[in-house]
Amino acid sequence: MATILNIETATEVCSVNLARDGKVLFEKESREGLNHSQLLTVFIEEIFKSEGFEKDQLDAVAVSKGPGSYTGLRIGVSVAKGLCYSLGKPLIAIGTLDALGRYAAQNKEEFLPDFVNGKDALFCPMIDARRMEVYTALFNANGEKIEPVAAKIIDENSFRENLDQHPVLFFGNGAEKCKTALTHANALFLGPQKASARFMVNLAEEKYNKNDFEDVAYFEPFYLKNFIATIPKNKIIQ
Repeated sequence: MATILNIETATEVCSVNLARDGKVLFEKESREGLNHSQLLTVFIEEIFKSEGFEKDQLDAVAVSKGPGSYTGLRIGVSVAKGLCYSLGKPLIAIGTLDALGRYAAQNKEEFLPDFVNGKDALFCPMIDARRMEVYTALFNANGEKIEPVAAKIIDENSFRENLDQHPVLFFGNGAEKCKTALTHANALFLGPQKASARFMVNLAEEKYNKNDFEDVAYFEPFYLKNFIATIPKNKIIQ
């Protein structure tokens, strides 16, 4: 029975929970935007105080590894690694799309309309990137990944072969902007719209039981694409 702190900061959601044996004991979450640097450590302290739980009683720390927001990922991974270093605990990395896709597939009855055969459905989590681009992957009804994580520009031909044969659920914070392009009758915009540490719990427990840990010293987030710093438009003339 493992007690794991789960940290999700890959998108605009700052989400943390304490889970034991795959069950959430306590959680804190904010969906108000990218203010993770202000909230994350506060949430962690509040969780431990609320539960009367000492940090050294943790068995591991799990963090959402991306893809997603460059800044959000850096903050989450930095805090997770800091905890692991100071407490001497193992680090578990969970793919952000893996957590979303597995959760939706395993809880399909919560999201699928009655007319859809759940065994035939595919699940496509999307994380917002730029313009009509998303980070995405594809999962079957068992939560198994059948197409790898990729950055895709979405147009009317995207996922055409899949949609011709299966109902496909599109969800996550990148799905809404794709509605105008994905107009196939089998395209369903249902499922969790925001990432959450709650979706990480089962995957983190599985990885802990397999001793599937990261090297704390060398682990880096999975950005998928290189970070490009933007130049301010309003230049100051000196």
